[in-house]
Amino acid sequence: MSNALMGISGRYAAALAAIAFFLPVPAFADFDPPARPKIDCTKPGNQNKPACKNKHGELSDDEIYNAAYWMARGGQYREALALLARAKNHDDPRVLNATGFATRKLGDVDGALPYYTRALEINPNYAVAREYLGEAFLAKGDLKNARAQLGEIERRCGKTCAPYAELSKQITSYEVQHASGGQL
Repeated sequence: MSNALMGISGRYAAALAAIAFFLPVPAFADFDPPARPKIDCTKPGNQNKPACKNKHGELSDDEIYNAAYWMARGGQYREALALLARAKNHDDPRVLNATGFATRKLGDVDGALPYYTRALEINPNYAVAREYLGEAFLAKGDLKNARAQLGEIERRCGKTCAPYAELSKQITSYEVQHASGGQL
C-alpha cells in the first residue's frame, strides 16, 4: 500500500464521510448507494458522540465503501480501488461489487468477473451484482449469459426493480447495436 494511502488522516476521513453524506443519490445508481448514518456526524453537536469518532484515524468499512462509491460515481476508478483495498472485510459483497465495477470500468472485464462471482457466492440475491455481471457478459459479447443474469434478477426482485430495468436496457441497446452491425 502506498505511503500516500497510509497517510489519510482522521480529518480527511471525516471529510470523505461528509462528502458522501451530502451528495444526492440518483434514481438509478451505479451500484447500491451507501446507507445513511443513523447519526449526522457532520453536525457539531454530534461530533463527540462515540458513533462519530474514528478509531485511531482509521476508516470503517462502511466509510471506505461510502467514499469509494462516490469516487467511482465520479469516474475516479483507480482511487476507488485503492480505497476499497483498505477494507478490513474483503468478503463484504458491497466491497466486492464496487471493486468489480471499478475494475470493469477501467477496461479489465475479465478481472472484474471474480469479484462479481464472489459477491454472488456470499449473497446470491444481490441483484446489483447480477446486473453488473450481466453488463460484463455483454462487454465480452456473451448475450446468452447476460440474459441468464436478467432472468435471475427477475426471479429475485421482479421486472420492476432498478437492476432488472438497467440490465434490460443494456441488453436492448446491445441487441440494437449488433443488429445494425455496430453502426448507430
